[in-house]
Amino acid sequence: MSIRAAKKQGKYVGICGQGPSDHEDFAAWLMEEGIDSLSLNPDTVVQTWLSLAELNK
Repeated sequence: MSIRAAKKQGKYVGICGQGPSDHEDFAAWLMEEGIDSLSLNPDTVVQTWLSLAELNK
């Protein structure tokens, strides 16, 4: 809810941390909520991007 509320106010929303790298379901949820950016560990970038792209089709 916080992401959507912030977006309605015209705010940029991003997240840093380990969560999206370790849990693809969390990254997917963040994307569904409308997050603008998230940080990922270098070794998870490609797999996470591919996973999120598949959900976004």
